[in-house]
Amino acid sequence: MHALLALGAPTYTLDREQWLPGSLQEVFAFYEDPRNLARITPGRMGFRIVKMQPPTMGQGVVIDYRLTIFGLPARWRSLIEAWEPPRRFVDLQLSGPYILWRHEHRFEEQGGGVLVRDRVDYRLPFGPLGAVAHGLAVRRELERIFDYRAQVTADLLGDGRVLRHAPAA
Repeated sequence: MHALLALGAPTYTLDREQWLPGSLQEVFAFYEDPRNLARITPGRMGFRIVKMQPPTMGQGVVIDYRLTIFGLPARWRSLIEAWEPPRRFVDLQLSGPYILWRHEHRFEEQGGGVLVRDRVDYRLPFGPLGAVAHGLAVRRELERIFDYRAQVTADLLGDGRVLRHAPAA
């Protein structure tokens, strides 16, 4: 995306936490499998992986996706910028709809399970117009997507309850 589209664009942050039962290795294995990203993305987004080079996850892997955002088709290319199994990985958008999209995933043993922390730093194009779009729709849409992810992950790895911390003993 052209640098001029970034002028005046603030950086936003989305932070999420979810506790999941299981071992650190089991939970990390779920998140490191790129096929699971399609499973935890709302179907209306038509998410699909087009290409992954090399075909196994690790630092330096580039993944090309296609999806629909606000009804518009989009291409997205991500780089696995950091890879520290089973504790952390970071994906960075190389090309796509955002000026910046950096998503850090952290995994920490807690209360007989794993606390998963997501931190997304992102910037929208079109400067002040992007800020208006963020306030009107983008922030809420990202919240809905991450709520959906949390629920599907809780259904697949837990008992269906979305927990922000380990349950009381």
